[in-house]
Amino acid sequence: MSHPEGDNPSGIGGRIGSGRRRLGVVVSAVVLVGAGGWFAGTQVQSPADAAASHQAPKAGPVTVAVVRQSLTASVVATGSVEFASPRPLSLAGPVGSGASASGADGEGAEQRVTKAPVAGTKIKEGDVLMTVNGRPVFALGGSVPMYRALGPGTSGDDVTQLQKALKRLGFDPGGTGGTYGQGTATAVSDWYKSEGYDAQEPNSADQQQLGTLEQAVSAAQETLLTTNSGGGEASSGDGSSSGTPSPQSSTDKQVHEIQVKSAQKSLDLANDALSSFKATYGTKVPAGEVVFLPKLPARLDKVTVKTGDTPSAQIGTVTSSDVVVQAAVPGTDAQLLRHGMTAQLTTADGKSAQGTVDVVADDTASSDGSSGTDTSATAAADSTSTSDSTAAVQVRITVPDPGPLAGEAEAAVKVTIKVGASDGKVLTVPMAAIHTSSDGRARVKVERDGTVTEVHVTVGLSAAGVVEVKPDGGALTAGERVVVGE
Repeated sequence: MSHPEGDNPSGIGGRIGSGRRRLGVVVSAVVLVGAGGWFAGTQVQSPADAAASHQAPKAGPVTVAVVRQSLTASVVATGSVEFASPRPLSLAGPVGSGASASGADGEGAEQRVTKAPVAGTKIKEGDVLMTVNGRPVFALGGSVPMYRALGPGTSGDDVTQLQKALKRLGFDPGGTGGTYGQGTATAVSDWYKSEGYDAQEPNSADQQQLGTLEQAVSAAQETLLTTNSGGGEASSGDGSSSGTPSPQSSTDKQVHEIQVKSAQKSLDLANDALSSFKATYGTKVPAGEVVFLPKLPARLDKVTVKTGDTPSAQIGTVTSSDVVVQAAVPGTDAQLLRHGMTAQLTTADGKSAQGTVDVVADDTASSDGSSGTDTSATAAADSTSTSDSTAAVQVRITVPDPGPLAGEAEAAVKVTIKVGASDGKVLTVPMAAIHTSSDGRARVKVERDGTVTEVHVTVGLSAAGVVEVKPDGGALTAGERVVVGE
């Protein structure tokens, strides 16, 4: 049988080729699915694996490098600027004739401030601090405080002090022996006049007292004269004068002598009273018109009265013109301080000056009643060794050349006192790196090649949280890392 040309068996082969292509596609799909499953399997973690991957790595020691550097140790504190030698200022008594009943001339009126003192004023010898009832209150140099009126007849160290001050001001009192005489009175009068005031002369009450005493002397003299002349005649029995003298009886004579002696005694007493009063009569310095200050020039630091007030209490505070800084330092730091150390003083706005440590003192007085002050840190060290070592210790710093600090009273300053320095560059580590062995030796832990080695050291100067170390029987070099925490 013959076949047509279109029925060639090659059609079977075409179907076989098509099947092979479908098989290739299926195999490729299987491969891709398998690869995807493998990739997904690599990305999926079990809960245990996920938890393990989120755990923090095992902690290791915290280390810091050893540094070679120069080291300077300082005590740093906060202080306040003050003026040295503060002392209260008050008047020793009334200004002028006092606060008695007012007279016609205005003397004795109630005491009122008519010109108040001014805080910050620099006081020189002879300056007028203030006026009361229009009269001056002078400042003079002297260590004996004014405590009474000074005038004719007074004597003592306070008079000597006044006489020396008058001489320094150019008014010679004629001597400085300590007795207020006419020369001193003249010098006082001239001094007051040079300042535009009248010295305190006898007031109306003094003048009246002088007149009364003089009258008492005159009356006593008259009584004595009358008594002396009253015993020369005798009377008759009938009471009339016989005109002829008759002898006095012994009794009459005794009575007459007693009368004369009494009159004489009265005269003597009157004369004594007059002499005593005249000895104090004249130009005086009232107790409230002079204030003696131990050191001049001085500075009027604070004022507590104003115009119109009665100056019966403290009128202010006076200081020397020297600037000091008072600081409170913990006892452990105070033990490092010594008299004469240099202090750097800096205000908040950058003003600076240098001072010198003058006194390091414990706050509390010693048991024997002394002030507890010392010019070194020895006293502070002794006191803090038996008490809280952090207790504040007062440190006074003098400022010979205050410069910009002169006008900074009560300002806060940073106080930096250098207490030591290393001899050149030394090995240093943080304080936290120092450990103490059971035998009391200091040591550091050094990390080397993943292991920690202990090196014993000798500790030296410390400052700003770091400390000088010297290897003791081991090796330690700059750049190595010491353990400061686990």
